[in-house]
Formats: sequence, structure tokens, C-alpha cells
Amino acid sequence: MTAPARCGALLGCAALLLGSGCVEDLRPDVGPPAQELCLDEDSDPDTPVQFARDIVDTIFARELTGCHQCHRPTAPTPLGFEVGGLDLTDVTSLQKGGVVSGSDIVSPGRPCESILLQKVGPAAPFGGRMPLNGPPFLNDDERQLIHDWIAEGALDN
Repeated sequence: MTAPARCGALLGCAALLLGSGCVEDLRPDVGPPAQELCLDEDSDPDTPVQFARDIVDTIFARELTGCHQCHRPTAPTPLGFEVGGLDLTDVTSLQKGGVVSGSDIVSPGRPCESILLQKVGPAAPFGGRMPLNGPPFLNDDERQLIHDWIAEGALDN
């Protein structure tokens, strides 16, 4: 059989499969989605998230696995600051980002695009999931606080 004839036969078979509904049977079984869909909306618009109280004091300053352990110039082990260039001392420093993230670290109003939220989730876009010395990692409530703070505009409050 010539090459054009083989191609024609294959196209004919494909047309039969498409018309018969058999294509669904050929799809791989990949299971349920591994990650929930990210939405940019605030999960609780009636409760504002305060950066100082809810993010810094609750998450960043947490003992042992807190972000301040590595991401401040005065940190006990300032690896995240020295190597990654990310300073979480205050909102202004945070918004400058790090060596890789740059200013995409926080996109006010768009938590799903914010690298800060991605890095503390199960599928970091680059490097390791934070905190690097985890587990334990941030829990769902802590990640939701960061998400909502960014959704509310990533204010310095």
C-alpha cells in the first residue's frame, strides 16, 4: 500500500471512530483534578484581612516554619533573603519580590496570579514549596488568609 493510501485509510478509520462515539473510549483515565480552581474573589468580603495582624503576626512570624525565619535581613537563617532576594519585613519590601518572582510576587486583587500564594501551595511554579523546611506547610486557613488579603488589594494595614 502506498503512503497516500495508508494516510487515506487512517483518516477513514479516524472518521469512523469520531462518528461512532468511540473516541471517548480512547481518552486516558487521568482521575479527578489534582488542584482546585483558583478564584480571585475574597472568600469573606465582610471580614477584612489586616496585613500586620493576620499575615505577619499569624503566618510570617510563626515559630520554626514561619517566613521570617529566612526572608528578612535579620533572620536567624536569612537564606531566603540572601539567595532569593525576598524580604518579608513589610509590605513595601514584599511587593518588590525576589530574584525570580520580581514584582509578580503579589498582584493586588489577583491572588491566583500572585507568586506568593502559589509558592505556599502544593504546586510551586518554581523552586520548592514554602516553607522550605516544611512540612508542616501552611494550612488551608493560612493560605486562604493570604489569598483574601491579596484579593482585597494587598493593603499595608
